[in-house]
Amino acid sequence: MTTPEFETAIADRATYDRAVAHLRAAKVVLPTFAQLADPARIPEGVRAALAGVDPDAADPRNLFRVHWHNDAARSGRVNVPEHVVLPPALTGVPSPIVVALGDRFPLIRAHKVLAAYACLAPRLVTGRFDPTAQRALWPSTGNYCRGGVAISRIMGCRGVAILPVGMSAERFRWLERWVAGPSDIVGTPGTESNVKEIYDTCKLLARDPANVVLNQFSEYGNHLAHYAVTGPALGRVFETVAAARPARQLAAFVSASGSAGTLGAGDWLKERFGARIVAVEALECPTMLYNGFGEHNIQGIGDKHIPLIHNVMNTDVVVAVSDRCTDALGVLFDADAGMRYLAERRGVDPAVLALLPAFGLSSICNVVAAIKTAKKLGLGEDDVIVTVATDGAALYVSEREKVMARDFGGAFDAYRAEAVFAEHLLGATTDHVLRLTPTDQRRIFNLGYFTWVEQQDVPLADFVARRAQSFWRGLRDLLPAWDERIAEFNGRTGLA
Repeated sequence: MTTPEFETAIADRATYDRAVAHLRAAKVVLPTFAQLADPARIPEGVRAALAGVDPDAADPRNLFRVHWHNDAARSGRVNVPEHVVLPPALTGVPSPIVVALGDRFPLIRAHKVLAAYACLAPRLVTGRFDPTAQRALWPSTGNYCRGGVAISRIMGCRGVAILPVGMSAERFRWLERWVAGPSDIVGTPGTESNVKEIYDTCKLLARDPANVVLNQFSEYGNHLAHYAVTGPALGRVFETVAAARPARQLAAFVSASGSAGTLGAGDWLKERFGARIVAVEALECPTMLYNGFGEHNIQGIGDKHIPLIHNVMNTDVVVAVSDRCTDALGVLFDADAGMRYLAERRGVDPAVLALLPAFGLSSICNVVAAIKTAKKLGLGEDDVIVTVATDGAALYVSEREKVMARDFGGAFDAYRAEAVFAEHLLGATTDHVLRLTPTDQRRIFNLGYFTWVEQQDVPLADFVARRAQSFWRGLRDLLPAWDERIAEFNGRTGLA
């Protein structure tokens, strides 16, 4: 591979020295990936300094909260990441479905801030990004660009959000508060599925050498951060859930594809626990399942292509979920009538119901896909499925208002709650679930050619190399090398 992130030597000493001086002035200390994977490694002095820091402030110390071990207030640290075990009363399947809560992350209340840090930090510490002169471009369909803008602001550089104009109003309102000016929000045509239009805009902007594109769909730092940080975090969650029943096994890890970064955690979980890796997409845009295309509203899982960082040949199952399902369940989990129905008629534990606001649209998609997976694989009560709630319901208030008006006439009562529950949870079927054969894996892998080789100019040899698992294992050598560079960089700033 010839991309900048594969290089660990310092590329430009003058750029490196400017970055050191700039971050010294901004009082920025960079956490290592080992520290984010195991926050107990964070120095006690740093942990003490965090105590009074607002987790949503553009404070450099919040970089040391870019991990899964924040408590519900996001100000303290927990040994086991915050999670909820969804019971059969809610899911209709005997298998425990365990959901790690991404809204415990700082700055944006979504785990994409980890991916953003992982894409920018290696460039800073190898002299491949000049925070004094260059702008960081963050192409996204939602949370990644918010994470990128937040990380950029902490680093004292310009961050540019590039996202479809059809995304939720809450995303744009957040961005307006964080960017340096209106020109740093670039709207592209379409909605969730219009990723190519984002790429086209990036290609135009990248003609200016002052603009550096940090494309989450092709930056291997995204994959590696989730392998090294999210994988072990989810492993701790599983071990905690399994402690009371030694017979329990981790049957599957489920995640919407999106940029495929989070799926990198599946590689770690498969190696450690033998978990199947389940990739999820929208039924309205079934690219992996049927070479299909279309529009949908499961915001946060940009698609209509196969990400370069998706380890397709290690993926076991593909599931499609309809946005009709996620839209309706988003209302059920928010409306008072829905909460009463789940508590009184279904007997769902109030402690579980209290955590449903942590589920945004793609989070609900992951849960439904886990239910479909349990049914397809015939899983039982000792077969644990782990997934993630990438963000919370607060990002989709405007979307729920649209769904209420469109589908429920502006009113949601017990009758509608029962109907939604019956159709989309109890009624989740094994339709549009595919256990991948080697032929299926090759078909999905080959789809990526048209995006990455023909459109984005990735060398064919680099594209093909990704078929082998030895390629993905080899990537992991970058992590300790980056951590060494981060430690050296912090030493040069004099702030460590």
